[in-house]
Amino acid sequence: MAKSHSVFVCTSCGAQTRQFFGKCSSCGSWNTLIEQKQSSAPAADSRRRRPVAAAGELTGELAGGRPKRSEPIHAVGERPLQRLASGYAEFDRVLGGGLVPGSLVLLGGDPGIGKSTLLLQSCRAMAARTSVLYVSAEESAQQVKLRWRRLAEMGESPPELPEAQESLEQAPGVADLQLLAETDLELVLQELESLRPAVAIIDSIQALHDAELGSAPGSVAQVRECAAALARIAKRQDTALLLVGHVTKEGALAGPKVLEHLVDAVLTFEGDRFASHRLLRAVKNRFGATHELGVFEMRDRGLAEVSNPSELFLGSEEPSAGTATIVACEGTRPLVVELQALVSTTSYASPRRSATGIAANRLHQILAVLEKHLGLPLSRFDCYLAVAGGLEVEEPAADLGVAAAVVASYRDLCLPPGTVLVGELGLGGQLRAVGQLELRLGEAARLGFTRAVVPKGSGMAKVAAGIGLQLLEAGTVAEALVAALGVNPAEDRD
Repeated sequence: MAKSHSVFVCTSCGAQTRQFFGKCSSCGSWNTLIEQKQSSAPAADSRRRRPVAAAGELTGELAGGRPKRSEPIHAVGERPLQRLASGYAEFDRVLGGGLVPGSLVLLGGDPGIGKSTLLLQSCRAMAARTSVLYVSAEESAQQVKLRWRRLAEMGESPPELPEAQESLEQAPGVADLQLLAETDLELVLQELESLRPAVAIIDSIQALHDAELGSAPGSVAQVRECAAALARIAKRQDTALLLVGHVTKEGALAGPKVLEHLVDAVLTFEGDRFASHRLLRAVKNRFGATHELGVFEMRDRGLAEVSNPSELFLGSEEPSAGTATIVACEGTRPLVVELQALVSTTSYASPRRSATGIAANRLHQILAVLEKHLGLPLSRFDCYLAVAGGLEVEEPAADLGVAAAVVASYRDLCLPPGTVLVGELGLGGQLRAVGQLELRLGEAARLGFTRAVVPKGSGMAKVAAGIGLQLLEAGTVAEALVAALGVNPAEDRD
């Protein structure tokens, strides 16, 4: 009779140990070991390797015992890549132009952020052109039907569908959308094998359960084996597979890291619960560029695309002290963003530093450069910095805008209207060149900005003149602030 014993599996890396420890010895994560029952009986392995035959025993074997399955790379036939449009330009932008047949896409995000809403709205557009299977492993079929009807009745029809639709059942393409509420992996695989849909959605991968494994749904072993089984059938029958994934309390995708290596694209759906906009990012993409950004807005009728996202991250047109405007790039998309800074006298022995949307260490570095090279006594002042709209700006091209906002708040000055600042700040006070400058200047000119402060030697003088933008080049942060503010920030206040 088979005996069972307990093993402890790390939910982060999948490492196994016979004893419980607070810290995983493989990846160093704390409190990630969970107990699982495991049978000690040797399982029959149907995939056991066959003994290697002697040279010449296999028919058609090449000389020297080399396998016949391989071939020269130049002899491999090429197949045209025909992507499937999701029905939403922002979704297709992040995917690199649409869904690739046979690819696996992992979509993660916080609970209630709108992952299921986004996929259901995409299903509505895709089902009008191709076959779609929606597997709901977390909700019943009636719950999905209620959300579908609510989106169909309150939402606007996608561009591919006709405008007025009286009811859900009369909408074209609905017959091509199949709904399956099931958690058993074997039944899901049978449905995929029977229907052979062009697009399949699994909501979510953590809720699927393989009966051959003794662990609970959502465990490392379950997620790994379910994803591997789905990947095999998707590659075999060219089904574009969308997997919904949970996230941990730290914001990382739940499950083993091998899940992210297995899929072709990893997308994250982000957003502030106090704001209406949602950001779709590509962290990994084998068929397109990474770090692309798609912007949606959550409305009463569902998610709507935002064609001009710069409007979300710009403040009022009235100039105020301590504000500066930058042009950040997310992938190939330029975003005009407003920065807000507040510098006030500290009441403590150590001044406070707070940054929202900008890395705190980056703010500390910029403050140190301003104090060293401009002589501003910022070590005696509290400094607060925020990015309008809740956007996270990680690139160093925002350094000059941060410095201008801090100095403007310290001197109680307003930057002239229509001015944008782009540049990386070095520790020596010099300005460094940034990438995609032509793209940034074009977006600023499109939104009506008239002046741009950039690092010296950018070579964008003709480009700026052609789009009606006054280009102010500077070699140091002091020169840039004089050009932007019109006064020398190093001078004492009156």
